[in-house]
Amino acid sequence: MPPEYAGWVTQDGLRRRQWRIGADGILDCESQGGSGTSYAAHIAPLIDAVEGRISGGLTAMLNALRRCALDRAMPLYLVGGPVRDALLGLAVHDLDFVLEGDAPALAREVAAGLGGDLVSHQAFGTASVSLGPDRIDMVTARRETYPHPGALPQVYPGTIWDDLSRRDFSINAMAVRLGAEHEGLIDPHGGMADLEAGVVRALHPGSFVDDPTRIFRAARYEKRLGFRIETETLLWMKEAVASGGIQRLTPDRVRHEIEHILGERSPGPPLSRLTELGVLSQLAPGFSSLPAVERLTPAKGGATPMLYLAGLAYPLTPAQVEILIGRLNMPNSWARVARDAAALREIEEELAGPGISNSRVAHLLLGKSEDAIRAAALVSHSPAIAQLLEEFLVRLRLLFPKLDGNDMLALGVPPGPCVGRMLRELADAKLDGLVNTMEDERRFVREALVRGEDRHVG
Repeated sequence: MPPEYAGWVTQDGLRRRQWRIGADGILDCESQGGSGTSYAAHIAPLIDAVEGRISGGLTAMLNALRRCALDRAMPLYLVGGPVRDALLGLAVHDLDFVLEGDAPALAREVAAGLGGDLVSHQAFGTASVSLGPDRIDMVTARRETYPHPGALPQVYPGTIWDDLSRRDFSINAMAVRLGAEHEGLIDPHGGMADLEAGVVRALHPGSFVDDPTRIFRAARYEKRLGFRIETETLLWMKEAVASGGIQRLTPDRVRHEIEHILGERSPGPPLSRLTELGVLSQLAPGFSSLPAVERLTPAKGGATPMLYLAGLAYPLTPAQVEILIGRLNMPNSWARVARDAAALREIEEELAGPGISNSRVAHLLLGKSEDAIRAAALVSHSPAIAQLLEEFLVRLRLLFPKLDGNDMLALGVPPGPCVGRMLRELADAKLDGLVNTMEDERRFVREALVRGEDRHVG
């Protein structure tokens, strides 16, 4: 039998509700007033539930912090996503900690003790420690204010209660104290109840005005967890979009949120939700619907963030893609995929033309991003075009002549530009099935030389 984990939910400083979870998440959660007796002592605390869902460097760093917290009665808390995911019985991939004190100093100590790598920002009270591929983030407990809508917050030292109150959604505003597991789950905003109900709920009406990036995150959590956005929260999101909240975000902040969505196992549903809300149409005209992205399902196999980016850009015109590139301040690798996807849409008619040769297909597609071509093959409404693109990826792009430039010279092709032209002609002949063996290729070159055509011999 897998272990069960149990404890109390602390709200308003009082133990309000008991909870119990098993391997698959929450088993039950009953309300009680005041204090009381927890479940049997053999049932492990929530921190153990988290530890059971991590490995490697994360386990080592968590245990090091547990020892520090226990030895010094340190007010150190595991917060946010790992608490949420452990309660849902999901795998935990990241650990975030809040300390009522100097978080960078504690991070330095942990990094030194474990031989890890430290990145510290003392001025912001934040730090991260890495052991190989595993990383934890630590932050000094804070409260924050927003000087104007969409601005980055101004932060001040605070308590764990202040820190949880600055978070985006109730399901991410829970914490558990290390070294004092008997204190139970700290849940001042009803996150446990929302986990049970399967809803994403913002903490206050101004949440999306203060930070419009939360609109992207709401769509992401809703679809990833199979939840629904709570009715009032959805209304607040729509009001923030209508008031121009997305336009107040810097391109880098928007791209960061889009990158998170593209990294989801199935980006189509959250992108579709953002389309419904009118968010994507504020990034570039043309996003009235997302049929292309919706057809890039995980079942297609091998889906990557750049494949989804290509699916996102595919229905757009080149001009619309340029607007999107600027609005997201895309790095060159992103911009290339987006431009290539739109360019492929532009040549659909030629690709679908009767009797198009393999060599012409290659001329049209060579140099285009593989992600863009693969996305176009998956989302094209034309089976013939999809088959042509797949044929290019699987076979045509791998067909090259066996002869090289030295062979051309040995066969009598004049040095200089003629060699390149002959190689291109030979490559086209190879693609079109006019030559197959190396002897076929030599014969093709000799015949071209005999004909003495200008394009071959200069």
